[in-house]
Amino acid sequence: MAHKVDVHVGKRIRQRRWLTGMTQQKLAELVGIKFQQIQKYETGANRVSASRLWDIADALSVPVGFFFEGMNSESDGSGRADDVPADLMSDKEAMELVRSYYAIPEQQRRRLFELARVLSDVA
Repeated sequence: MAHKVDVHVGKRIRQRRWLTGMTQQKLAELVGIKFQQIQKYETGANRVSASRLWDIADALSVPVGFFFEGMNSESDGSGRADDVPADLMSDKEAMELVRSYYAIPEQQRRRLFELARVLSDVA
């Protein structure tokens, strides 16, 4: 059985890769491994070594610590406020929304953010 840290790190790799629009094949090429190994990392089936995690972080343009963010909140089992799912980043629709949001030019994105805030306040 996979260790919860390995599963969490794998999810964070998949989320970041997906948000950037990168394929498993492309990430594997950048890191110098086969895409099947990326699949195993993303599911937590294989543990990522420190040096390999460093290479993955570099390829995905994030600090190594990014892959461990959220470990405490995920492990304590505490629920989130309102109707936000505990594992928001595994929700494909939410991920698509985030990726689309960041594709919008910054000025328009700010206005969209304010609109969403107003709509959520009246809901």
